[in-house]
Amino acid sequence: MKTDPSRKVRLRSAVVSLLFVALFGTIAVRAAQLQVVKGSWLSSRAERQYQRVLTVTGKRGTIVDTNGDPLAVSVQATSIAADPRLIKDPYGAAKRMAPRLNISRKVLQKKLASKRHFVWLKREVTPDVVEAIRGLDIAGLHFMAETSRVYPAKTQAGQLLGFASIDGRGLEGVEFFYEKQLQASSHKIQVAKDALGRGFDGPPRETTALNGKDVQLTIDRNIQFITEKALEEAVTTHEARNGLAVVMAPDSGAVLALAHYPYFNPNAFGDFQRDDWRNRAVTDPFEPGSTMKIFSAAAAIDSGLVRADSIFYCENGAYRIGRNTVHDTKEHGWLSLQQIVKYSSNIGSVKVAETIGAKTLHRYLTAFGFGSRTGIDCPGETPGRLSGYKSWSAIDNGAISFGQGVSVSALQLTAAAAAIANGGRLMQPYLVKAIIDASGKVVQQRSPKTVRRVVSPQTARTIQKILHTVTTSGGTGEAAALEGYTVCGKTGTAQKIGPDGRYAPGKYVSSFLGFAPAEAPALAILVVVDEPRKSHYGGQVAGPAFRTIAQETLHYLNVMPAHGMERLRVAIDEEVKG
Repeated sequence: MKTDPSRKVRLRSAVVSLLFVALFGTIAVRAAQLQVVKGSWLSSRAERQYQRVLTVTGKRGTIVDTNGDPLAVSVQATSIAADPRLIKDPYGAAKRMAPRLNISRKVLQKKLASKRHFVWLKREVTPDVVEAIRGLDIAGLHFMAETSRVYPAKTQAGQLLGFASIDGRGLEGVEFFYEKQLQASSHKIQVAKDALGRGFDGPPRETTALNGKDVQLTIDRNIQFITEKALEEAVTTHEARNGLAVVMAPDSGAVLALAHYPYFNPNAFGDFQRDDWRNRAVTDPFEPGSTMKIFSAAAAIDSGLVRADSIFYCENGAYRIGRNTVHDTKEHGWLSLQQIVKYSSNIGSVKVAETIGAKTLHRYLTAFGFGSRTGIDCPGETPGRLSGYKSWSAIDNGAISFGQGVSVSALQLTAAAAAIANGGRLMQPYLVKAIIDASGKVVQQRSPKTVRRVVSPQTARTIQKILHTVTTSGGTGEAAALEGYTVCGKTGTAQKIGPDGRYAPGKYVSSFLGFAPAEAPALAILVVVDEPRKSHYGGQVAGPAFRTIAQETLHYLNVMPAHGMERLRVAIDEEVKG
C-alpha cells in the first residue's frame, strides 16, 4: 500500500511548524521574562555600563589683600588617572610613561596592573607633560580637570596664609581657619561613555555657583613687603636664629603686616619643616623683657600712685631682694619714672612695682590683655603666661614689671602698645576684613571692636610723652628715631630660658616696640629678633628695622611729616594773607 506523498509533505510541514511555534514560544516567554520580570534590572545594568557619575566641584575661594591683590588663588590644572581594566600591557605602558611622569616604573606598573576601576597616576601635571602622555595614545587613561592652589606672591606672608592640600582642604593658617568659607561646593552629574570608557563631550556646565567665598585680609601687600625686607636685613645682619614683626593700625586693631624670617613658601610646603609653617607671631610665647616697662609705668600712673616726675633711688646699679640681686647695665642714682623708662632701669622698674603693689600691677597687665588670647582669627593662638599675683614673691613682682617671669605673644604685645597709642582702648586684633561670595557681594564685614578701656586718655598721653624720650638723645632707642616724624617706643632685651629652666647665657630675644607719629599714631610696630649673635641690645638689633618699617610705611600711606605739616600751615597762612 502506497503512502500518499502529499500526506508526508503535510506531516513534515506540521512538525516544522510545531518546532517553530515551540521555538518562538520559548523566545516569547524568555522575552517576556526579560522585559517584564527583569526589565528594570537589565535597564539599570545597561545604564551603569554606559553612564558614569562625575562629581563637579567649584573653585576654592581666593584670598586677597586689603586692596584686592591676590595672595592665594585656584587655577585650572590637569591630573592623570587610569582604568587598569583597559590597560592591555601594564609593563609597556609603565615603561613609556614613567620617565615623562617622573615616577618609578615599578610603582607605575603596579598601579596599572591593579584590579581597581580607577587609580590616580599623577595629580596636577604641567601642560607639557599632559601633551607628552596624550601623544603616547594609551587606551584607558583619563585626563581629569582639577584646580590647583597657587600662591602668586610666593613667600610673602607665607606663615600667615598657610596652605591647602592637593584636594583643596585648608591645612594651616588662614586657609585652615577660614576653611568653611573658602571651600567649594560640589554636586554629582551623569555623563555617557562609549565601550572603551571614554566620555562623550557634553555642553559646558556652569560651576560658578559652586565656588567658595573669597576672603579679603587686612594685610597690605606693600606694607608686608616693606616689613619682610627690613626684618630679613635685621636677622641676617646680626646672624640671628629668626625674627618676626607685626604692624597694626592702633585705632582699629587691623593687622597691616605680619612677617617672619626665614621665609616659607606655601607653593612647596612639603620642602619645609613643620616648624617653618608656624605663625610664630600668634603661636609662640616669649619673655618680653623691658618692653613690659611701658605697661608697668602705665599701671603706676593710671592708679594715681606715681607721677611721671616721681623719683626713685636706683641703687647705683645693684639692688638686693632677698637672695636675689637685680642689676642695671649702667649705674644710676636718683631717676624719675620718665628717666627709668628712657634709660631702661630694671631697678627703677622694681621700685615702681613695689610702690603700686602686686595686685595693682597684675590688674593692669591683665587689662592690657596679657595672660589671655586676643581672639585673633588665626589658628593656634597662645594666651601667654601671667600667673596669679597671690603666688608672686617679692622678686616676682619686680621681675614681671621689667618683663621676666611673664610670657606674651608678639600679637598681644603689639595690641597692648596700640592701646597706649590710641588713647587707652584695647582693640581686638583681626586679620580678615570681609568675606565675599561668588557674585562679588560682601556677605560678612569685620568692624573694629573695642575690648575695654585700659587706661585714661590722660594716662595714655603721659606714657606717649615718656616713650618719645626713649628715641631722643641718650635714650636706649635712638636708632629707631625717624626723619621728619616723632616716635614713641621702647627697647627690649630679654635673656632666654634654656631647657633646664634657667636663663641661658649668651642667648637673648631683642625687640623694639613702638608707634608713630607721636601726634596721631597711624602705626603700632613690633620687631623681635631671636638669638642675635653680633649684638643683643634691642635698640641696636631691632631699632633700625623698626625705623625702616615705620619710615617707608608712613611714606607709602602718605602720612605727612611733622615739619611738612608746619610748612603747609605757613603756606596756607601766606596764601590767606595774599
